[in-house]
Amino acid sequence: MSRDRTRLVRTRRTWRGIAGAVTAIVLVGGGFAVANASTDTGTGKSAAGVKRPVDKKATGVGAVVSAANEFLNTLDADQQASTLLDLTQANATAWSNLPCGSTCRPGIQLGSLTDTQLAAAMKVLKLATGTGKNTGYDQITQIIKADDVLNAAQSTSSAGPAPSDTASSTASADPSATATDAPTDVPTGTPPSGGTGGGGLGGYGSGVYFLAFLGTPSATGTWQLHFGGHHLALNLTYKNGKVAGASPFFVGVEPTTWTDDDGTTYSPLATMRDGLLALTGSLSTEQLATAKLSESFSDVLLGPGQDGQFPETKEGIKVSTLSPKQKQLVLKAIHPWIANVDDATAKKLMKTYEHELNQTYVAYSGTTALDTQGDYVRIDGPGVWVEFVCQNGVVYRDQIHYHTVYRDHTRDYGSEFTFS
Repeated sequence: MSRDRTRLVRTRRTWRGIAGAVTAIVLVGGGFAVANASTDTGTGKSAAGVKRPVDKKATGVGAVVSAANEFLNTLDADQQASTLLDLTQANATAWSNLPCGSTCRPGIQLGSLTDTQLAAAMKVLKLATGTGKNTGYDQITQIIKADDVLNAAQSTSSAGPAPSDTASSTASADPSATATDAPTDVPTGTPPSGGTGGGGLGGYGSGVYFLAFLGTPSATGTWQLHFGGHHLALNLTYKNGKVAGASPFFVGVEPTTWTDDDGTTYSPLATMRDGLLALTGSLSTEQLATAKLSESFSDVLLGPGQDGQFPETKEGIKVSTLSPKQKQLVLKAIHPWIANVDDATAKKLMKTYEHELNQTYVAYSGTTALDTQGDYVRIDGPGVWVEFVCQNGVVYRDQIHYHTVYRDHTRDYGSEFTFS
């Protein structure tokens, strides 16, 4: 099978074959804490019998809050209890890159939703994330599509189930939704099979992604939009109507490129990879020697469970020593990760990282080609932290696949928690 392109021929069908709804999550031991959100069963209304407010004219964060309320209004009491959880450190940090379903992340499983509910959930994500190609909402939906590719490939493989994705760390079908103003570009694919914690062979598939609101969506309070599944973790924290943090953001993909049965080719991390290639390709022999790390890497350092574990000493080449053109390449390389959040917030974050650029470092390990196991690039500033690493394939074992993460030294989870 080609390293550059995997051609997939498969049958499209919706998620309606997925059985079982996600039940309410209860705080037991290290479980997920449920927010106080009493509702009338099946109505989507509050205990007072009033639906959550929806403002079709709202903009910015107000539009995200309105869409979140619109989604909650489509859910029954048990579904709301699975979705609306307390903003605690345990809940916020419960994300993974693994295909481990609900065992490692909170929220409602998208594969359990009706068409209308699914469209409303995807509307929230679309309003909260960036509008660029291969970034933001476009990238998120492509990562979800990739999991259907894995599910289909593994289910037809004579080799049987592949080993789990390396730990450091599935949304939608083709819903014929009726919800007003719902996005139409939600991904399609073969749904997974199995119980609430998995789906497919090894937990791959577009149905095994989870959405949670940690804290109550509001234009005045503090809450987090928490979404993810295999190879994806989106954590957007809101305070008083503004985005206080757009990280951690984990994104990976396998296969790195594929062509769907309708002839569309996807390369969801190409923009990230190409920005780093342009940056490292601009470095001279002397600069490369300075940027080279002595360590080797099989995964990102600051994946799930590694909150606050930034290296004490920055390594690599200091951006202040680079040419003006190279400095612009550093900013261009950073941007695709920051663009996971809405465009206005991304612009503000980029201004901050530009102000800190001279105190930022660029480093790499392995080779700079980003096509071999262990090829690794890092950008580390006073705020921004970006990692990109190549790993051998898990399902497509003759290929590589990518893991990446964006963090911020001071803004992860909206600065809500302290990590030792």
